[in-house]
Amino acid sequence: MTPPGADRSTDSYLPGHGNGGYRVLHYDLELDYRVVSNRLAGKATITAQAVQSLSRFSLDLGVFRVQDVRVDGHRTPFTHRAGKLRVKPDKSLGYGAVFKIEVRYSGSPVPISGRWGDIGWDELTDGALVASQPNGAPSWFPCNDRLEKATFLVTLTAPTPYTVVATGDLVSRRRGAGNTTWVYERTEPTVPYLMSVQVGRYELLELAAGDVVQRAAIPPRLRNVFRHDFGRHGEIMNVLTDMFGPYPFREYVVVVADDELDDPIEAQGMAVFGRNHVDGWRTYERLVAHELAHQWFGNSLTVADWRHIWLNEGFATYAEWLWSDVSGGPSVEALAAQWHTTLATRPFDVVVSDPGVSRMFDPIVYKRGALTLHALRARAGDAAFFALLRSWVAEHRHATVTTAQFRSHAQRFTTEPLGQLFTAWLDQRALPPLPTR
Repeated sequence: MTPPGADRSTDSYLPGHGNGGYRVLHYDLELDYRVVSNRLAGKATITAQAVQSLSRFSLDLGVFRVQDVRVDGHRTPFTHRAGKLRVKPDKSLGYGAVFKIEVRYSGSPVPISGRWGDIGWDELTDGALVASQPNGAPSWFPCNDRLEKATFLVTLTAPTPYTVVATGDLVSRRRGAGNTTWVYERTEPTVPYLMSVQVGRYELLELAAGDVVQRAAIPPRLRNVFRHDFGRHGEIMNVLTDMFGPYPFREYVVVVADDELDDPIEAQGMAVFGRNHVDGWRTYERLVAHELAHQWFGNSLTVADWRHIWLNEGFATYAEWLWSDVSGGPSVEALAAQWHTTLATRPFDVVVSDPGVSRMFDPIVYKRGALTLHALRARAGDAAFFALLRSWVAEHRHATVTTAQFRSHAQRFTTEPLGQLFTAWLDQRALPPLPTR
């Protein structure tokens, strides 16, 4: 039996991405990338478990030519169109069965086009980057593109002049005749959109010393200006660790692409900036703090549904304000007042707890989400506020979370009633008064 909606997920905003009937436990990706021709050949071995009896199932995959699909070693009929790879194994898979899917594919990877522009694998002037939030993972590997976590092993071969940086811990690097094979392992549970690959003529260097390994991959000519602009990264890491709890991964990597990017991009254990974000004046240091904060809020704790995105962006925006406060910039109170004034001039047309798919990346979600946290801090007091943040992170480490869970969690740390506060800031359109501490 195939479950209803096998080609759809339960996500309220992106039901067409993701598939029902099974969950993925592990992805093993063997990739070969030719930079000049933008040609990617891959073999994906996916370990999955049926959560219902399955006579067929589907995967998300972009515009590649699929050569072969096997289930538990047996060649299997398939169809591939409109971003869905539909597979019919030779015998049904029983509830709870663990099975392996092997997909061989090749082609020129292109981003997934949609309402947010081009998302996923993207060619650079000389290399490639992957920025998959929220639905770009199928642009480079077959996956169940939903907000469920799995482990990953990524092996990527590229021409030797290029450095390959992938989300995960570097397991090995083997140099061959003109090519180098890089192997990265991601043992922490990770959703597909947070997996990333960066290919470029990068220099690898230490970003900062400290308890957390912090590395960078940058164009060599930007070395000096990068060291200035990211010179306080170790301090930012220490400040956020003190406020949010231990850094959730074994290392953090900053990549500076040798192209201009509209915005930095976070991935699991990684952030990617454009060369335009490195100017010698620390102009974008707030974004450095923002992307690092996503390692706690968004990556270790990942939203269970995209309507909860304020749990990612509101928290990362508030981290910008916290860093500004302790580093000699404008205070949290000044930034809260500034953005409250700005929001008061705009239409009250977004519900932060459920902004809708077309508004999920609206600045109102980011700034009003941060103001929600500021209001919570004012109500609960500093000690309780930072205790509840550290506990929130610790209790939901590498899991998925919802707004309802956060509301219940916060209430445990104060006798002050929080229901009306959350309702006013998250569920209603009208802007509440500026919170004061």
